[in-house]
Amino acid sequence: MITSSKEIQEDSSIDQSLRPQTFEEYIGQDQIKKNLSISIQAAQKRGEALDHLLFYGPPGLGKTSLAYLISKYLGSNLKVTSGPALEKAGDLASILTNIEAGDILFIDEIHRLSKTLEEILYSAMEDFVLDIIVGKGPSARTLRLDLPKFTLIGATTKFGSLSGPFRSRFGNIYSFDFYTQDHIIDILKRSSNILAVKADSPEVYQHIAIRSRHTPRVANRLLKRVRDYAEVHNNGVINQPVIDETFKLLDVDAQGLEAGDRKILETIMNIFNGGPVGLSTLAASTAEETVTIEEIYEPFLMRQGLLQRTPKGRMVTKLCYEYFDKLPPTNQTLI
Repeated sequence: MITSSKEIQEDSSIDQSLRPQTFEEYIGQDQIKKNLSISIQAAQKRGEALDHLLFYGPPGLGKTSLAYLISKYLGSNLKVTSGPALEKAGDLASILTNIEAGDILFIDEIHRLSKTLEEILYSAMEDFVLDIIVGKGPSARTLRLDLPKFTLIGATTKFGSLSGPFRSRFGNIYSFDFYTQDHIIDILKRSSNILAVKADSPEVYQHIAIRSRHTPRVANRLLKRVRDYAEVHNNGVINQPVIDETFKLLDVDAQGLEAGDRKILETIMNIFNGGPVGLSTLAASTAEETVTIEEIYEPFLMRQGLLQRTPKGRMVTKLCYEYFDKLPPTNQTLI
C-alpha cells in the first residue's frame, strides 16, 4: 500500500537524498532534538562516548535519519545493521571487534535480535568487553576481548518486545511521535526544493500532508508520485488537477484512506453489523494477514476515530458511518 509507513525499496534512494544534514533541517521531534543536543555537547566536552540511545515509535518517523545526524555531529563513523541481519553470534562479534573508539553502531529493528545476541550486547554495552566461547563441550572456554568505548543506537517499533535488562542498559530512551500537519508541510517544502519540484501554490502541500498519515516517509513517497504525474501530464508543474488525478489513480481519498482501509471498515459494517469482530475473523474476511491489519491499517484508522478496539473485538464508530454516509444500526451502541 502506498501509504504504508514501512520502508519499501524505492524509499532508500529517496531517504538518502532527503536526509537532513543539521538539527535545524531535521523538522519535528523538537523535545528529542533539544535533549540530544545537550547530551552531544556534554559528551564532546568530556571527551567521552555518547550514552547508548534507544529510539522507539512507529516506522517512518525519522529514527534512522537522526542516527545519521548524531554521527555527523560527533564526527564518528556510523556502522548500520539490523536485527534480522544478525543471525549468529559471529555476525555481531565481527562488527563489534571492528569498532573504533567513539564509533556509533546503529541497529534497526533491534527487537528482532535473538536472546543470545541480546546477552552478548549486555557486557559489550556495560563493560565494553566481548565474551566469546571457544570450543564445545567440556573443553569449551570463554575468551574475553576488550572493546573501545562506542555508542549503540537501537531503533524499534516494538518497545515492549525488548527485555527489561536490555532496556535498562540504554542511557537515554526516546519515544517518537507522529508529526503535525504543519511539520509535514514544512518537510514537503524542503523535499520539493531538493527534488526541484514545481508547485503552483502552497495549498498543494496541504493536500499531500492530509494524506500522509502524519508520517514523513509517506509524505515524501506521495510527493514523488505527484511529481511523476506532473512531469508526464503537466510539464512538471503540480497544481490542483494534478493532485486530484494522482490520488484518484492511487485510490487515496481526501481523508487519506486507501482501498484496504475502506475494505476493512466496510467489512465490519456490512458483514458484522458494525462489530465487534475478532482480529483473525476480520483477517479471514478481508483476505489480509492479521499482522498487516494490526500494524498497518489499525493505527491510522484508530487515530482517525473510525475504528476502535474493545475486549470483544474491533468495532467501527459513528464517525465511520458518517464517513460512508450511512446510518448506524439501531440495535448497536457506537462511540
